[in-house]
Amino acid sequence: MPVMTMIYDPAHPVVRADPHPTYARLREEDPVHWHPGLRCWILTRYEDVAAALSGPAMSPDRLTPFYAALPEQTQSLLAEMMRYLNLWIVFRDPPAHTRLRGLVAKAFLPGTILSFKPLIEKIVTRQLDRLAKKDEADLVADFTMPLPALVIMAMMGVPEERLYDVKGWSDDIMLFIGTARATPDKYERARRGAVEMAGLFREEIEKRRADPGDDLLSLLIAARDEQDRLSEDELVATAMLLLFAGHETTTNLLSTATLTMMRNPDQRARLAASPDMASTAVEEFLRTEAPTNAMGRIVRTTHEVRGVTLKEGDRLFAIINAANRDGSQFTDPDKVDVGRQPNRHLTFGQGPHFCLGAQLARLEARIALPQLIERFPNMSPGSSPPVWLDSLVMRGLKSLPVRTER
Repeated sequence: MPVMTMIYDPAHPVVRADPHPTYARLREEDPVHWHPGLRCWILTRYEDVAAALSGPAMSPDRLTPFYAALPEQTQSLLAEMMRYLNLWIVFRDPPAHTRLRGLVAKAFLPGTILSFKPLIEKIVTRQLDRLAKKDEADLVADFTMPLPALVIMAMMGVPEERLYDVKGWSDDIMLFIGTARATPDKYERARRGAVEMAGLFREEIEKRRADPGDDLLSLLIAARDEQDRLSEDELVATAMLLLFAGHETTTNLLSTATLTMMRNPDQRARLAASPDMASTAVEEFLRTEAPTNAMGRIVRTTHEVRGVTLKEGDRLFAIINAANRDGSQFTDPDKVDVGRQPNRHLTFGQGPHFCLGAQLARLEARIALPQLIERFPNMSPGSSPPVWLDSLVMRGLKSLPVRTER
């Protein structure tokens, strides 16, 4: 097994700001890399990442063994949170995953998502109007965070005034889900965030049972399949997942796409001149800075990858942002090309766990990004540098100072 003198440290400020040189070295020198600090395998080549995400040799249930290894006191602290997170579809294996996904998919039919397009356009316009009142702004706080959060909240029928409650809870849950390494009180904050969000949805579900609407929460309550339906805890857990995943990743996508366009003005100009390129442009932004940096898996059956034995029970992270720049799959992989076709990136996963919210994320980005550059064609970096998230799992910005320069 190759031994690298360099250890991949996702929390290092240089790596956090630009992990791609590190990923390139891992792909080349040590594509099945053992990380002694994280005690897990790191996969970086496209073929291996794709196999890990879709193959039967891997399980997405990375939380159960991690939780089991925690001290008893920490387990007690997190027990209420794990009650819900263990029911998230993204962490379930078949047959439980198959059943849950089949029920939840009934609320995510293509026609249902497209029916929310006028709502998305209205929220985009409103947020851009607010942004236009500022000469300098934090694009994350003022646009890329509120937009998808308000969209998914409206789709689920959650009152707008709960925006900053919801954002705070999501940030706290992400400290656990995203494997933040530099936050000492992350477990207590994650527990509190999960319990508060669950409480909100128990209240909302009770309201919908009494007065159903056409929102996603009502559709989830109504979803049935051969006399089966989601249990109360499954409803709460699924609503939490949709709210969390429905805005965190899209916030990251919109933020990094805007930064990418500022750093590649020729590509921004291409999209501005041809807004009908929005579809291919969004796919390229998804490829070059995937909002989900890595997906965790547990080895279900012992097998070899490139001569390295992965043993049953081993943890690994399949690095999406490394696979998406693998030169064996993409021509000139580090170049941003908003017209790139084909573009078989792995950002939404593979196989049975392909992201249910992919259509919604794409729709929001295809609406928001062309409008953003039309309204602010000269947007440029602000007076302070971007601040990246402390997360191995997520890839995004905590803040993106910009000058609007209309």
